[in-house]
Amino acid sequence: MLKWSDKRLYWLALKMIPNLGNITYKHLLDRFGDPTEVFTAKLNDLIEVEGIRTETAKRIVSRAWDGNPENELLGLKKNGARLITILDSSYPKDLKEIHDPPPLLYLKGNDIPQGKTIVAVIGSRNPSHYGLKATEEICQGLARREIIVVSGMARGIDSAAHWGCLSRKGFTIAVLGSGIDIIYPESNSKLFNYIIEKGSVITEFPLGTQPEAKNFPIRNRIISGLSKGVVVIEASKRSGSLITASLALEQGREVLAVPGSIESFKSTGTHLLIKQGAKLVENADDILQELGLNYPYFKGVDTNKKIALPPMEEDEKRIYDILGNYPIHIDQIARHSKMDPARVAGLLTALELKGVIKQLPGKMFVVS
Repeated sequence: MLKWSDKRLYWLALKMIPNLGNITYKHLLDRFGDPTEVFTAKLNDLIEVEGIRTETAKRIVSRAWDGNPENELLGLKKNGARLITILDSSYPKDLKEIHDPPPLLYLKGNDIPQGKTIVAVIGSRNPSHYGLKATEEICQGLARREIIVVSGMARGIDSAAHWGCLSRKGFTIAVLGSGIDIIYPESNSKLFNYIIEKGSVITEFPLGTQPEAKNFPIRNRIISGLSKGVVVIEASKRSGSLITASLALEQGREVLAVPGSIESFKSTGTHLLIKQGAKLVENADDILQELGLNYPYFKGVDTNKKIALPPMEEDEKRIYDILGNYPIHIDQIARHSKMDPARVAGLLTALELKGVIKQLPGKMFVVS
């Protein structure tokens, strides 16, 4: 007879029963109330639960789980993380309503605020300068309106979404495709630690779980399940972001997309979503309007206010007006301006010194 004083051990033990999925776990909770009661149930009562196999029921009765619940809980404490069960008040309400909610969440950082709107922002791991800038600006706008931003802490758009939100003191959630003790990618260690301080890092995967490819579609349903809407910024037609968008639709969430250049392969997925009915968005207000949340600007912040430009000579202004958020090669700038390439190079240097444009690798230029 089990006599654990910490009920979380029963939750972990039930999760460690082989071939017991999230949906069956939920059916067991619906029938018996919590895992402590599941482990005291009779075999015949267990077999009556929808979706459970006889072999799985026998494993529950004989306490034949794979793993060590005590070691898992001890490891959580050593990592400064904690366990949130689906019956806890701190468990996100919207996530609880999806088809297969995780019965357990490993969490590091702050509890996810209840009653706040959450928006997912996802996209390419290899974005353009335009994609990064658009992501940062949109997430800054969401943070100003006290909207929580959730993403997957991957390279590229995900990271920009987290940093954009954090830069305006917003709350952000990172959902991992690994154990809570595995930072992936390793280059995001600083971001991981900052999110722990200002937001939440969560996963449903046990400690030590490596970031294998099969984990990310599982992770993505949590990202969409937490949110009221999913915003896709730069994604190809075969991108994992489109899988997340599909999951969002299945969960009854809104799907939104930021348009990109027709010349960019990275825009093919987002443009496909727009063609299929996704809301085209250009800023945070577009997102809130689509979600029926016409929030006022937070504390009077005017995001539409244009930054004053420094004085420019006529030719400098001419070059500046050619540039935009999409990188343009110096040769193209020279052709559009109909100026001598040497003259254009000098003007670009002057504009860089004034801080109004930025040079990217390959002699590409964009506005700052």
